[in-house]
Amino acid sequence: MTRTTPQRPVDIEQAIPELSGYRGVGTRLHPRPGVPGPEQSSVGGPLLWPADEPWPHCAEPHKRRFGERIGEVRLTRKLLAAGPTEEEYELLRSFRRGRHAPWLTDTDPIPLLPVAQLYTRDVPGLTLPGEADLLQIFWCPFNAHGADRNVGVHLYSRKASDVTEVLADQPEPEVVGRAEYVPDPCVLHPEEVTEHQWGDLLPYSIRALLDDWEDWEDEDAVSYQFDLSIPPGWKVGGFAPWPSTGPQDVVCECGQPMELLVTVDSREWDRGTRSWVPLEDRAVADTQANNPTRIVVGRGGRLMIFVCSVDREHPHRIVLQ
Repeated sequence: MTRTTPQRPVDIEQAIPELSGYRGVGTRLHPRPGVPGPEQSSVGGPLLWPADEPWPHCAEPHKRRFGERIGEVRLTRKLLAAGPTEEEYELLRSFRRGRHAPWLTDTDPIPLLPVAQLYTRDVPGLTLPGEADLLQIFWCPFNAHGADRNVGVHLYSRKASDVTEVLADQPEPEVVGRAEYVPDPCVLHPEEVTEHQWGDLLPYSIRALLDDWEDWEDEDAVSYQFDLSIPPGWKVGGFAPWPSTGPQDVVCECGQPMELLVTVDSREWDRGTRSWVPLEDRAVADTQANNPTRIVVGRGGRLMIFVCSVDREHPHRIVLQ
């Protein structure tokens, strides 16, 4: 089933023509539960990973013994979705966070967890270096990386046709720092949408026009930030939102500006962004359908992956909002 973003409740460029210079395009990925294969774009699905290429591991020094067993995370979700029996409830009550991998040292390599793979043929606007046409995203599922102590995100780009045999038994870590870092398998329904720049990054003159246009007295009135600027949910490209910190300069180590590659979102919509709920999902908008991947980053926000605007081989950066 395709996913269709409703027409915006207001043509903001008709009201404020100056905003036409701050229009952009992003691609909403619309992940939904499914059974993807390695030849499909997906979140949490099997990857098109070569059988003769080592699976990526994390060997950065950090604690990796304590957390949740990944098998128990998946079984918990399965049983709760089906409605557990009394015996199954007892089993679920026995699951605990703990020191489940006491044999691991702080530098023993552990398999990275696949998060998503995106084919350029499926995702408009996704550009990759050289002849690559497939982006594969992994992370180390522990808050132990970088100055901000986040998950360790790893990106791999490849030419899909170079893979002649797919790795059948794809490794995964036995223990994860948080259950919310384990994605449920989802198929994608990419859709290009029009966006407008985050309000705080607009020129003062346009912000003044928006302030005059907004109806601050009516809490149900259309809002630039929530209804007209940047859509919620997983996406590729487009503008970056800055609700937590305000705008930041994201600069590569080479000194060049970085651009938004992928947004990993904890929700496909929330109470403030219901106007973005796809037409096909209106019937389930009030249920937990807004978190199909089961991933939650930060305090229920977004993890944004930025890449160098000049050389994609330079190290990427992640920002949480």
